[in-house]
Amino acid sequence: MSQIDQFIADFASAVWGIPLVILLIGGGIYLLLYSRFLPFRYLGHSVEVLRGKYNNPNDPGDINHFQALSTALSSTVGMGNIAGVAVAIAIGGPGAIFWLWISAIVGMATKFFTNSLAVMYRGRDTEGHIQGGVMYYIVEGLGKKWKPLAAFFAIAGLVGALPVFNVNQLTQAINYILLEPNDIETGFTSSLIIGIILTLITTVVIVGGLDRISKTVSKLVPAMVALYFVSVLLILFVNYDVVFHYFGMIFTDAFAADNYKGDPLMGGLLGGLILLGIRRGAFSNEAGIGTATMAHGASKTSEPIREGLIAMLGPAIDTLVVCTLTAMAILVTDVWQTEDVNGVSLTAAAFDQAIPYVGNYLLLVCILAFSVSSLFSYSYYGTKCLSFLLGAHNKKYYNYVYILSIIVGATTSLSFILNLIDGFFALMAIPTMISTLILAPRVMAAARIYFKKYT
Repeated sequence: MSQIDQFIADFASAVWGIPLVILLIGGGIYLLLYSRFLPFRYLGHSVEVLRGKYNNPNDPGDINHFQALSTALSSTVGMGNIAGVAVAIAIGGPGAIFWLWISAIVGMATKFFTNSLAVMYRGRDTEGHIQGGVMYYIVEGLGKKWKPLAAFFAIAGLVGALPVFNVNQLTQAINYILLEPNDIETGFTSSLIIGIILTLITTVVIVGGLDRISKTVSKLVPAMVALYFVSVLLILFVNYDVVFHYFGMIFTDAFAADNYKGDPLMGGLLGGLILLGIRRGAFSNEAGIGTATMAHGASKTSEPIREGLIAMLGPAIDTLVVCTLTAMAILVTDVWQTEDVNGVSLTAAAFDQAIPYVGNYLLLVCILAFSVSSLFSYSYYGTKCLSFLLGAHNKKYYNYVYILSIIVGATTSLSFILNLIDGFFALMAIPTMISTLILAPRVMAAARIYFKKYT
């Protein structure tokens, strides 16, 4: 097992090298400048669209704008925000959060382009249903000769959409917060039982398809973000005297890298710190990875640019708000300087220290909502990938593998799980960014027409 663990770690490090960073962040910066920050100038319009001002029940698609964003957010506002941020701070210190923010700002531009394309170039599956996603806009936008690149995305997506990280960290949270303090023995057996329970819950929802998934998460997502927001504000209030000090450290340590404990990159610790922030940012908001295009591509709209504007709000909510809340909770309570790098337990320690007796349980409720909602959305992404590869009539078989992977995630080590998903996310980013950069001029042409019409 240790050899497999090392192989997966080497694989993740190899694909997350300089070329991918240039493609993901360099490409995102290019899209940001190429658009002349145009999407950012219409954030108010984005909110109007989200509120349903322009909804048309006769538009093609399956779900409304709010449900599409909720479905996408339910997969991104998850354990990446709680455990992923904790891992970033434990390895890189406060400065890692600055680079996570940079990835989010750049990611907003990337999401505008990728999700505009998801609606602009929707295709049809083998059953004739309208579908959206990176694999479809590659084939429909670039032509059939690019289908191998689309297939590459879909194959990587089969693994990238597995829920193993969320399940792993939820299991750890239940063991750490609920079972161990109550003197209940934890280990393989307890983790297996948790995995079986999660399997049963997930099965009930995902069998109902996208409609049940979107309706469930559109209720869960706003509630879980609100609860988490209030909980962290309480932690910041308790530690108000050090809030500005640690918030400032995010900026000062971004270039110092004194606390970085990982492998150096680009000849120094600063390069490793930058990569850490970008990698955790991509894991958190998935900008440039392409998973969200499958949710937004199902949106009921005939205006691609409108959906791009909605999708752009994702990284702002997910990373600039939720990840920052987690980071500040960990920093102001000073638990980040401990040796515990097991992700969610670091965040749990912060909640327990700032809000004795109930803090851990508040976090556990948030974690349950974050993780369970993510379980629902990722199953939809995986079935879309399999449907593209083997036909829509075969998509149900993905759910069997998906459900089995919940058990694997609950009983396997964090390092193996994190490196596995990181590696396949990186592979998904390659076709996503290449096709998006090629098709970007068509998005801008459509954007100019759209904004003349509606603003």
